[in-house]
Amino acid sequence: MFTGIIEATGTISAIETDGGNVHFFIRSSITNALKVDQSVAHNGVCLTVVEIKNEIYKVTAIKETLDKANLGKLKPSDKVNLERSMASHGRFDGHVVQGHVDQIAICNSVTEQDGSYVFNFEVPGGTNLIVEKGSICINGISLTCFNVTDTSFEVAIIPFTYEHTNINKVEAGTDVNIEFDILGKYVQKMMVGR
Repeated sequence: MFTGIIEATGTISAIETDGGNVHFFIRSSITNALKVDQSVAHNGVCLTVVEIKNEIYKVTAIKETLDKANLGKLKPSDKVNLERSMASHGRFDGHVVQGHVDQIAICNSVTEQDGSYVFNFEVPGGTNLIVEKGSICINGISLTCFNVTDTSFEVAIIPFTYEHTNINKVEAGTDVNIEFDILGKYVQKMMVGR
């Protein structure tokens, strides 16, 4: 389980394709703290560390993951948001994030507002799992939604988050990974069954 509070960014140093799988080699300041078999969220996608060599570690994404998330569009030198799974004795600073990306959303616009930024995102298939002032995870970042319509929503980004995550690379037309709030998904499933 994750909380959506980004711990560090990593840089893609290499990418290898192996059948339907893609191996990502990532250089990060947290590499020395990782171990093989550990779960790490990459732009909100939970991937398992399979190898560590010096400052670089390796993770593998399977076809299902590549189909649902934007990882397949990554290239060497791209930045990814990183979060290690939450320790059971840790603080719960964001919201419940599983690292299971639901789909991609597309950035419609970015507007600077006196040092902060407002991002508007289009959601293919609609926003039925997004509520006003509810939580959403974008590229692994726990954020609060507002101005929710049937097809789009907005989030505000403070300067710290803008400077310390890869949200500063998102512009109109950019795909981002989104994970809807797990509580909303459970409520929807229960309502469909009625």
